[in-house]
Amino acid sequence: MHLSPTEENYIKAIFTLAENQSGFVSTNAIAAAMNTAPASVTDMIKKLSEKKLLLYVKYKGVQLEKEGDIIARKLIRRHRLWEYFLVEKLNFNWNEIQHMAEQLEHVQSDELTNRLDEFLDFPKYDPHGDPIPDKDGNYNYVSENFLSDIKRGFKAIIVGVKDHDPALLAYLDQLNIALGTEVIVREIYDFDNSMRIVVSNEEVTISHQVAKNLYVKN
Repeated sequence: MHLSPTEENYIKAIFTLAENQSGFVSTNAIAAAMNTAPASVTDMIKKLSEKKLLLYVKYKGVQLEKEGDIIARKLIRRHRLWEYFLVEKLNFNWNEIQHMAEQLEHVQSDELTNRLDEFLDFPKYDPHGDPIPDKDGNYNYVSENFLSDIKRGFKAIIVGVKDHDPALLAYLDQLNIALGTEVIVREIYDFDNSMRIVVSNEEVTISHQVAKNLYVKN
């Protein structure tokens, strides 16, 4: 089935939103994720419904049908493999790759994707710590623990970044925070829940907004 890049972007957005909640995804949530007007979302939902890619229920929202789910997983697989390629093989920084991968993900070739996966030695996670689906669409879910949940005096290891905003990623670079970095929570301030943490034997203070975007494991 041929889909336009815009149609694919909607499908991927619905899949991603559904990962963070149960049941149906509201049209307002889709509009916010796509940064567009609700009327535009309604038009696209109609198109994708006619193609049997999603189910729309009035007052509830939308849910991907089986074929829509398959397409979404392929898109995410391509996107994350290209991100891995750009960082590991072309030496791009993790804050430079989002838009390039968004363009490359629309190259609809399973053969290319599978060969890219093999060339990269079947990576399990992309440079932001997000799991990469295999050729059957299966993947391991990322840790749901955030640095903001860690108590004072405890250690944690950074395993992912929820928000891929280039400004946030560049800021983390300045703090020497990357995947695999061990941090120790020295203090949590009651006023705004900001944290003083130890990174590479240096103490830095980060906001609650940053802390709640960092996936960790103990």
